[in-house]
Amino acid sequence: MVRQGVGSDYRWLLPLSALAGATLLSGADILSRLGPIELPVGIVTAVMGAPFFGWLLRQQGAGR
Repeated sequence: MVRQGVGSDYRWLLPLSALAGATLLSGADILSRLGPIELPVGIVTAVMGAPFFGWLLRQQGAGR
C-alpha cells in the first residue's frame, strides 16, 4: 500500500513502510486491549489482514 502511494523511491518507501507497520501493530495492540479480555495481537492482525489479503487476491485475479 505504501508503494502504491509513494512509488518505488526507496528513500521514502523504507521509512514510510516502517511507520505504516508500526502504526498497524500499535492499532492492533490497542484494539486487542479494548474488550473485557485481552486478545493476542496476532489474532487481531489476522482479523484485520485476512479481508485485505482476500481483496488483493481478487484484484489480481480480475486483472488476468
